[in-house]
Amino acid sequence: MSTQASFALRGRNPDVLTCIANLSNDEVFTPPEFASRMLDTLAEAWAADHNGANLWADKTVKFLDPCTKSGVFLREITSRLTRGLADEIQNLEERVDHILTNQVFGIGITYLTSLLARRSVYCSKHAQGKYSITKGFDSDDGNIWFERTEHTWADGKCTYCGASQKTFERGEAHRAALRLRLGADPAPQLPAPARGPAARLSDAVQGVRATVRN
Repeated sequence: MSTQASFALRGRNPDVLTCIANLSNDEVFTPPEFASRMLDTLAEAWAADHNGANLWADKTVKFLDPCTKSGVFLREITSRLTRGLADEIQNLEERVDHILTNQVFGIGITYLTSLLARRSVYCSKHAQGKYSITKGFDSDDGNIWFERTEHTWADGKCTYCGASQKTFERGEAHRAALRLRLGADPAPQLPAPARGPAARLSDAVQGVRATVRN
């Protein structure tokens, strides 16, 4: 039995990243509440190792999420740094520019999740977009990148990720057979189920995803 993230409200509107985390999907999105607890633990460990120093008040520390999806960790880190550096960098625009261009980095696992992460962090799927909260970048990627890399096989393993060539090719063969079967014997069309609140929420989040793609 799966456990859903708590549906906390910010004002009147639910956090869209909480909505996404609650969806049934082949990708697992970290709920904001869980990300926040992890960052609390990180700050406590930092303070213990640095004579009680406040991690979020250090403008030299850099953060990387190497497998970012919704961008929830990067968003929460940015929010904490924005508060923590208020005394040292008093101008809000300069503070946000410094944080996003020098301290917060991410690598998307897919093209779509890189767009979603940028939307969460920069308020725009393009770092140079009209609605981006920072003007410090000279590319649309900003500091959240995605670059598709194909497997390069050597001695039966990928030189980049170590994946097994045999396992990969077996999966490809299975998918090809499934596509062939579905093409020859399509599944019967079932009547649409009644649409309850969960289905309507799913439709709303799919609309957010469509907006990200555009």
